[in-house]
Amino acid sequence: MKTTTDIRARLAALSKMTATQLREEYRALFGEESRSGNRQWLYRRCAWRLQALAEGDLSERARTRARELAREVDIRVRPPAMATLRASELPTVTRPAGGSLKCSGDARLPMPGTLLTRKYKDQLYQVEVLDGSFAYDGQVYQSLSAVAQAITGSHWNGYLFFGLADKEQR
Repeated sequence: MKTTTDIRARLAALSKMTATQLREEYRALFGEESRSGNRQWLYRRCAWRLQALAEGDLSERARTRARELAREVDIRVRPPAMATLRASELPTVTRPAGGSLKCSGDARLPMPGTLLTRKYKDQLYQVEVLDGSFAYDGQVYQSLSAVAQAITGSHWNGYLFFGLADKEQR
């Protein structure tokens, strides 16, 4: 069993290591390669392992309880898309009420005649989808990005701004 001074010295040495050096230390401590190259994560894992080896690991009872708790919790790996927007700011799509309308070539776009609604900075904006263009504020725009730029004053991906992007793009 190592003394507290030895552990503190090893932890101080760990804090000065590069990510590559920490990966080597991780390999030595855990006996396997790290899947992460993140320096802070490697430092924390190596520091935990050093302390666990010196002070003792979790009891079997604590490990069992942790597994039980982990099974009961709905763990989210990624935040939901557009999680930073309030519900009132989420874009909405209003579809036209029937009729046969020609669809554009882009699968992300709704049918012509659809109204795209977005609340931005406490103001409600509506854009009508036309056949190959978009009508907003009495003007016709060739892309949703141009409309989003007209609304915000800065460049936006129009599909993201109006909530029409594929899930892979979010």
